[in-house]
Formats: sequence, structure tokens, C-alpha cells
Amino acid sequence: MIAKLHSVAFRGIQAVPVEVEVDVSPHGFAGTAVVGLPDAAVKESIERVRSAMQNSGYEFPRYKTVLNLAPADIRKEGPIFDLPSALGIVFANGEVAADCVDQYLVVGELALDGRVRSVTGVLSAALLAKEQGFRGVIVPAENAPEAAVVEGLEVIPVTSLTQALGFLSGQLPIEPVCIDLDEVFSTAATYDRDFADVRGQEAVKRALTVAAAGAHNVLLIGPPGAGKTMLAKRLPTILPPLTLDESLETTRIHSVAGELRPGVALLATRPVRTPHHSASTPALVGGGTIPKAGEVSLAHHGVLFLDEFSEFSRNTLEALRQPLEDGEITIARAHTTVRFPAWFMLVAAMNPCPCGYFTDPRKPCKCTPPQIDKYLARISGPLIDRIDMHIEVPAVPFRELRSERDGTPSATMREQVLAARQRQRVRFGPDDVMVNGRMGPKDLRKNCKLDDAGELVLRQAMTELGLSARAHDKVLRLSRTIADLAGAADITAEHVSEAIHYRRLDRQL
Repeated sequence: MIAKLHSVAFRGIQAVPVEVEVDVSPHGFAGTAVVGLPDAAVKESIERVRSAMQNSGYEFPRYKTVLNLAPADIRKEGPIFDLPSALGIVFANGEVAADCVDQYLVVGELALDGRVRSVTGVLSAALLAKEQGFRGVIVPAENAPEAAVVEGLEVIPVTSLTQALGFLSGQLPIEPVCIDLDEVFSTAATYDRDFADVRGQEAVKRALTVAAAGAHNVLLIGPPGAGKTMLAKRLPTILPPLTLDESLETTRIHSVAGELRPGVALLATRPVRTPHHSASTPALVGGGTIPKAGEVSLAHHGVLFLDEFSEFSRNTLEALRQPLEDGEITIARAHTTVRFPAWFMLVAAMNPCPCGYFTDPRKPCKCTPPQIDKYLARISGPLIDRIDMHIEVPAVPFRELRSERDGTPSATMREQVLAARQRQRVRFGPDDVMVNGRMGPKDLRKNCKLDDAGELVLRQAMTELGLSARAHDKVLRLSRTIADLAGAADITAEHVSEAIHYRRLDRQL
């Protein structure tokens, strides 16, 4: 007897449909075969399925059993097929009659006692189910809130194999899980950090406001203890709130990567990823035999903070070039090419020299000029060109450190950022996700026209600092953002001068 259920496999963050076909036949030698390009975890799952069925009171077939995962040209991996495989074997064995099995997509891992454990990628599976016209999805109870964010889809939570069989046979009605997206956003979209905690550094806060307003990449340069990490980790608190589409896309990436906490329905705040400087290239940009998302994709619609920037390996840093330019990372393998989204704000931090005190007025620097040049040369020119803003973070004076007055709070900075983003939305159109930091050549020519005074300032900077063509475009994008923060329709020489000031590494430290 043959039974067929529907499940999913993953290619990047995209779910692709998989048919789980089970044939139990009295002909041939007894045994169980799993076919359809399964990996080792899927092949081993048959033993989990056997124990889960027997401990749940169902007989595992003594006849020849073939479990086929179609299509056979897509690699199947992980424990996601445990539950549909067990259900298919029970139905094919004739112990339970299937009632509505064709109407649901099924995912789940089984414990040996028949419990259903959570799996990764449930949001992508739910989106595919809606796209394919399924009535609903049967998922582990821990994953149900994640799937329930997809509207117009029944999400059936199950905690055991017996419960799933009871529902599909029509003997056990289960109420679908529903959630209120507005309530999820209102309760989860809060930050524990605030820029008010940062004493001093008002000039740096102004620069970060500019960065957030136009989604510009930032490099913070300063001595140890100046507050670079503290400032960078508070940047998401002034960014615009996530839209539903942004939240869904970000949640999908974290779900497939196994980074989503059980019971969490959506990521309602912008992610902040802080990989250690010893991270490998695949860990940062993604990779592996079966390509997985890296830190740049997990930071999608959020912030990628690279502390000790100059300590990362040269090859790892150079791999950031494509995502910084294109907003995605492409990983090619012999049998497949996978693209992961990677629109993020890069915030990097580094010391100005090996000892760290070259710009600190309180401590003498022990480094020689060649050592400083060699240290700064760890970051290649092409990569520095792709970072819009190079900001010096000075040491905080004692009087500011001990001041009872709070610094500028995140709420004030966020109001400025939201006003500037609204001007960009009017400029580029309400349906466009464009921001100043991502303007192309045509947009630059259209929206970044300079008056005579601005042209003169930019010409002098290009001549004296030796700015590249890419740096020229970065200055124009920054100037446009600074003008938006000021509420100005036109870019003036003052805006251009401030933008040039943020190109710190184009001048001597």
C-alpha cells in the first residue's frame, strides 16, 4: 500500500516542496530503504521513526518498506522529515485511515517516545504552504507561533505522533493557532539599550544619526575604552522600526539557520550580529558543502558590528565587498548556486595603531610611523572605499564621564532619523525601499546636484585628498542625507563639508 504526504526541503532560505512517498509491500525482502538523495541525518531518522512508532503503540512494518523523498535531485537534510515519514508508514501499513492528508504540509522531528520536537525553517515552510494552496501546516507546538504569522493558513500544533495521527484521521480536532501581529510588534519591539547611557561623544552621536538616516556604513576609530562598542550596539535603537515584510524576511533567515528561539513568532527588532575577529570566511559570509547563511545574512535589515576590525583575516574582510555593494551574497557550489539576502549596516571599530593610543592625548603612543602604516594597511583600500563614514571616537574627558546629565537619548535621535527617512520615502516613492546610502549613479545625478560653492568644496577635496570615484559618490550620498536631516531641499557647501569630514581615513590620522 502506498501513502503520500507533503513536506519541504530548503535551498538557502527558500522552501521547496517535497513529496514523502511510502510503499509497504509484502513482496521482496524485508527491510527499509530511504531514497531521494537523503543525507546521513535523514537515513538515520528511520531508527527514530521505528522507535517512536513502537513506543506510541503502532507496529513498524515487517515487510519491504520504501520511503521516497521526491524530487530526487534536491538534497534532503536534517530531522524535518521524521514526522511525515512516520505518518506515511502508519497510513501505508493500513493501521489508520487518512482523512485530509493532502490538505496539509507536515514537518517535525520525533523523539524516541513519540514526542514531536521543534525544527528549523518553519516560517519558510508556512509561506510555501500558502503559496502552494494548502489548507494548513502541521508543525511542532513550539514552532506554531512562528508559522501562525502567515495569514490565511491553518497552523495545527502537535506535541506527539499520536496527536498528529488523530488529527489527520479526523478523530481528534485541534484548534489552529492564531496570533495578533500588532500585539507581537508592540510587545517585542523594545530595546534595553539607549544612547542616553553614553556620556559625552555628542559629535559621534551626530555622525551615527547621519549614518542611520541614510543607511550608511560606518568605521569607528579610537583608543581603547572610548566607547566604540557601546555606541555601535545602540545604533539599532535609532533605526526605523521593522516593517512586516522586513520582519518576515529576517525571521526566515534566522529560522532556517536555527537562530530563532522556540516560541518566538517574529523578530520585531533589528538584529545585531557581533562575530568575533577569529571568525572564518564561511562563518561571516556563509558557505559549507550545503550552503548556509553567514553573519552578513543574519544581520539582514540590521547591524553587523565587527569589533577589532583590523584583526579579522584579510580574506575574510575582502569577502564583504559583494554584500556591501549588492545587498546579497552568492555562494556557488558544483551542483547549486544559492543567494542569501544581506542588506545590513556595517559598523566596524578599530584602534588607530597597534598599541591603540595614537589619538589619545592622555597616553603616549609607542608605535613607530611604519608600524602605524602597516597596521592601517590591514584594511584594503577597496574595502575602505565601500565604508561611507570614517569617524574618530576620542577618549571621554573625566568631567563628561562623571557628569550627572544624560547624553542625547535614542528617542531624540530616532525622531531626526525618521523625519529624514520620510523625506527619502517621498523622494524615491512609497513603494521603493531605496535610501540615500544605496543610491545608484542615476539617482545621484538626479538627487545630489550641488551649487557653485558645493562644487568648489568637493573639487578641492577630490584634489587634496585624492578621493576615488567611489569616495566621490559616498560624499554625495552623505551630503544628501545631511541635507535631509536639516530639512533642506538643496545640498549646500556646509552639507558637503560635513560629509567630507566623515571621510577620516582619506586624511592622515
